[in-house]
Amino acid sequence: MPSYTESMKAVRLALLSLACSAPLLASAQWQWLDKDGRKVFSDRPPPADIAPNRIVTQPGVRLGTAETTAAAPPTAAASNGLAVPKLSGVDKTLDDKRKQILAAEGEKKKADEAKLASARTENCSRAKATKANFDSGRRIARTDEKGERVFLDDNQRAAEARRVDEIIAKDCVQ
Repeated sequence: MPSYTESMKAVRLALLSLACSAPLLASAQWQWLDKDGRKVFSDRPPPADIAPNRIVTQPGVRLGTAETTAAAPPTAAASNGLAVPKLSGVDKTLDDKRKQILAAEGEKKKADEAKLASARTENCSRAKATKANFDSGRRIARTDEKGERVFLDDNQRAAEARRVDEIIAKDCVQ
């Protein structure tokens, strides 16, 4: 019959070996070989591009069983029989925000185009009114730098008429 001290030593040795192996149980649960043949340890399942036969260990499966070489489910939800949604690789909120920004930019562009069209219409109507004044043959006066009234001579009148015609050609296109 073994003595009390020998059995206590055996118990202490068993407890010590159990305490030393506890961190191994808490360590990575997944092991697989990457594309370069190196072992990868993780607490998460391997990426989808890793072939099932390259998975060395996985949670709930012991080494040396036939299941280690079989196709491993990518997540715990899939192993429980729950439907796993397919990931499209697109963040829906980010995509929605991008669409909102694009829509706001489109609205701003339309508003700017409408403002420009309004300014062109106004310039067109002013230019046509000025053209009518030049075509009427009436004398046209301007105010000079001194604040005095000066009438346009024939050369100045022709130059102004050409400038008004250019404005009409540019802004009155419909």
